[in-house]
Amino acid sequence: MTAQYDVIIIGSGAGGGSVAYKLANAGKRVLLIEKGAFLPRDASTLDVRQVFVDGVFKNHVVWLDGKGDQFVPGEFYNVGGKTKWYGAALFRFRPVEFEAEQDYGLLGWPFGYDELKPYYDEATDLLKITAFKNEPELQALLDKIITADPGWQLHPLPLGLSHDIINHPEEAKHFDGFASPSGLKSDSERNLIDHIRDRPNFTLLAGDPVSELVSAPGDPRTIVGVTCADGSTYEAETTVLAAGAMTSPRILQDHLHASGLALPCGDLVGANFKMHINSAVLGFSPFKDHDVLRKTAVLYNDKFPHSSMQCLGWIDPELLAVQAPPLTPGFIDKFLGTRAIGFWATTEDSSSPQNRIISGGPGGKPIMDYSLDRIPHAVKEHHALIDAWIERLLAAGLLGVDKYMGMAGTAHALGSLVTGTDPKTSVVDPHGKVHGMERLYVGDGSPLPRASRVNPSLTIYAWGLRLGDHLAGA
Repeated sequence: MTAQYDVIIIGSGAGGGSVAYKLANAGKRVLLIEKGAFLPRDASTLDVRQVFVDGVFKNHVVWLDGKGDQFVPGEFYNVGGKTKWYGAALFRFRPVEFEAEQDYGLLGWPFGYDELKPYYDEATDLLKITAFKNEPELQALLDKIITADPGWQLHPLPLGLSHDIINHPEEAKHFDGFASPSGLKSDSERNLIDHIRDRPNFTLLAGDPVSELVSAPGDPRTIVGVTCADGSTYEAETTVLAAGAMTSPRILQDHLHASGLALPCGDLVGANFKMHINSAVLGFSPFKDHDVLRKTAVLYNDKFPHSSMQCLGWIDPELLAVQAPPLTPGFIDKFLGTRAIGFWATTEDSSSPQNRIISGGPGGKPIMDYSLDRIPHAVKEHHALIDAWIERLLAAGLLGVDKYMGMAGTAHALGSLVTGTDPKTSVVDPHGKVHGMERLYVGDGSPLPRASRVNPSLTIYAWGLRLGDHLAGA
């Protein structure tokens, strides 16, 4: 029986959208399946209450942590995946961040920066990455900090953001953590999927989750398609898992469990899960702030080689109230919100095979068994980073406070199906093919063995574009 499609791609985020874009343009018959629906293109995705308080657009599936406690991770299931909600900071990893670092507990890539460079270049063009000038009040603060301590190196933040956003104040205030209804923020849907949506060889199926992989009769190693939640089955010559580092390993785990298939890499499926150590740092000034965009700069310090400090977007009383204790008087939120400048502290977390994603825990709930106790080197650096930054803020006249994002802060989920050449130490080969299986590839952030010190989205785009070229025979 002839397969319905050349390639089925599960997930429409940075990786899945990139693979689909490449293959559709190469003339392949592509089916892109997204668990969630399309987001509305109206002001609802900019509404603080709907987005942050009511969680209208977020995942509501309850997970368990390693201790059996329940929590809801901050995942999004919609066309475009988490790229619709990210802050559009699009960095390249440094060449050194493709290498292993045993003392810190970091795995290495099976290839170097040069292999991904042409795809970084292509993604940079597709996503229209640019930089913005720092606004006056932010620049004045940063000048004070780097003058007092030149160890802090100031760089423009690479953003997938239209310069026209300056003319749309509500969008400028609400792009970091919000979905742009006007398409002013680069994302997988607007910049990739929309460009292939009308092609006759491309099909997008939204709102119907994949429930299982389908294998060839009597051969669980060979994947020939998928079955969706509504019972529909689709066949293809190749299937690509791109549902994200918290979902793709569970789909594979379920297949291995149901079929009884034992792979050399089987114990590593879901292992080495990474998500960065992220904390928000707020600096409160005696004076009101008037800047609007704000998320335009990033700082590094050689004392913290695995870390970065990014400026956060607009912080106002409404956003601050979401994070404040429930009984905090509204006038305090208003007073502090007009004086708050936000920063995002990121430290690359070490890899641990014990930090893992597990399908089908008690009550059928998925498990994210992730503990900072297993990665002490990363924790130590992160705490030192925050202490040093708060000290700098105080010297510049701001009172600083910090908040660790915790288990639910899964925006940078990676590493649960790591790439490598050895099936005993990795799950997928350097081209994304699952070791020991046929016609099954991984195109999201799961294969990334390192997270670097910055947002990984651009590297996931680059990985997906490279995989698309490989599957197209380019």
